[in-house]
Amino acid sequence: MKIAVISAILEEPASCQEEFNRLVAEFRGNIRGRMGIPFEGGISVVSITLVGDLNEINSLTGKLGNIDGVTVKTAIAKRELE
Repeated sequence: MKIAVISAILEEPASCQEEFNRLVAEFRGNIRGRMGIPFEGGISVVSITLVGDLNEINSLTGKLGNIDGVTVKTAIAKRELE
């Protein structure tokens, strides 16, 4: 198991937030924390901390990145969790 942080920028939250939240909810068993910050101009930044194998982390990253208006980057710890 690895620990990872997914950073997402929602450029048009009104049009993509519902799908974003639905996908995050599908991985709720892996998620340990979530922080969202709304910015001026209708942009939101979301940080998600999760634990899982590489396939699970990459699956959520890919699904979120395929949503129109969402930009995603993921950092994954090199060390395995015990």
